[in-house]
Amino acid sequence: MKAAVYEAFQTPLTLQNVPDPVPPPHGVVIEVRATGLCRSDWHGWMGHDPDVTVPHVPGHELAGVIAAVGRDVRRWQVGDAVTLPFVCGCGTCPQCVSGNQQVCDHQFQPGFTHWGSFAEYVAIHHADMNLVRLPEGLDFVTAASLGCRFATSFRAMVDQGRVSGGQWVAVHGCGGVGLSAIMIARALGANVIGVDIDAEKLAFAREMGAAATVNAREVADVVTAVQDLSGGGVHVSLDALGSAETCYNSIANLRKRGRHVQVGLMVGDEKETAVPLHKVIANELEILGSHGMQAFRYEAMLAMIQSGQLRPDRLVGQRISLAESLAALTDMNSFRGLGITVIDSF
Repeated sequence: MKAAVYEAFQTPLTLQNVPDPVPPPHGVVIEVRATGLCRSDWHGWMGHDPDVTVPHVPGHELAGVIAAVGRDVRRWQVGDAVTLPFVCGCGTCPQCVSGNQQVCDHQFQPGFTHWGSFAEYVAIHHADMNLVRLPEGLDFVTAASLGCRFATSFRAMVDQGRVSGGQWVAVHGCGGVGLSAIMIARALGANVIGVDIDAEKLAFAREMGAAATVNAREVADVVTAVQDLSGGGVHVSLDALGSAETCYNSIANLRKRGRHVQVGLMVGDEKETAVPLHKVIANELEILGSHGMQAFRYEAMLAMIQSGQLRPDRLVGQRISLAESLAALTDMNSFRGLGITVIDSF
């Protein structure tokens, strides 16, 4: 099969012909019809993720058709159209037994722990627990865009942030994660403030439902600006970027008893980050992480998509080929473009 491969961290990717995968007994092989290009893939290419070993095929936001089925799989057959979370559970560890496959002790992550979906085919483990059937009418490109950023944002807003109608929500960083969170929080009835340094991204955030925006380059203090817009601070705040500055601001702009949700990866020099713990204590703030979403929770998200409450298709920006992904992946830290880039030509 054809695949995008890097032989060493921070070196150019190349298109290669590599052996077709075979399904493990409990897994399947998926013919990839679309796969998202995510900044997490860039982190893997940079060497920030200890689970990634080289040579490596990136890609973790995917949708496609089952091409082969392992002997122990019961729920799936060749020809089924599916997607899956980027964190897949083993099914037997204490986390999976409690319904928290997104923090499985032995998690399988295509594109990180194993070769991923920047390829014509990808092997997936523990298919009966981790695959999600695509509803009729949901195209592969939109389905692929759900796999990491949108699903993670759904869990961040719905399950972790517990956003409800009339609340104020701040979203720091208006890339794929942030824009997804804005759309979801607005669908839940919240008043959303988008924060970024790019005027074009902020304009797009308003199109996606932001009631107000803050350009961090144009205000003296982001925290004060958010507090002024929200009447004293937001109920829920999300760091969708992952930096010391955005993490700090997201916690500091909360009102009393507010909730901060960290989705943006804190890696490299940002791994150990100072937070305003004096505010956390005095104002009884909550600090929550959000790492993917369980396969069984896709039902609620897909229901909102099918009803028209959520329109993830509006977040899809560029559609590119696998060949074009070679340069696009290595350029991700420049934050060019709007929305979610999806590979749909192999």
